Amino acid sequence: MKLAVTYNNGEIFQHFGHTEYFKIYEIQDGKIQESQVVSTNGQGHGALAGFLKEQGVTSLICGGIGGGAKNALADADILVYGGVSGNADEAAKALLNGTLQFNPNVTCNHHSHEDGHSCGSGHSCH
Repeated sequence: MKLAVTYNNGEIFQHFGHTEYFKIYEIQDGKIQESQVVSTNGQGHGALAGFLKEQGVTSLICGGIGGGAKNALADADILVYGGVSGNADEAAKALLNGTLQFNPNVTCNHHSHEDGHSCGSGHSCH
């Protein structure tokens, strides 16, 4: 299994469509075998689903994500764990041990950013 996390300086980047890097984890037998940071080469939004599929990714951890991107990822058979913030490595480990807190209904409304909203923040599933 390959898991991708939107990535910026060790943390989960909070806006999927604008992420410049993913950290991709190779997982076998429930353990992280290796990981690497890959650049999106300037691709954004819809192109990112294809980029992840080409990398062999089957699951994604991210912060905020829009409906179109969620649909594109679903079409690419990539499971999305959205609304997650904090350290990327810790989130990957939490997913593997079943303790990752995520929000399956997280969305990113691009029109409310001027109201102080930041994609993904405050969205967690308890």
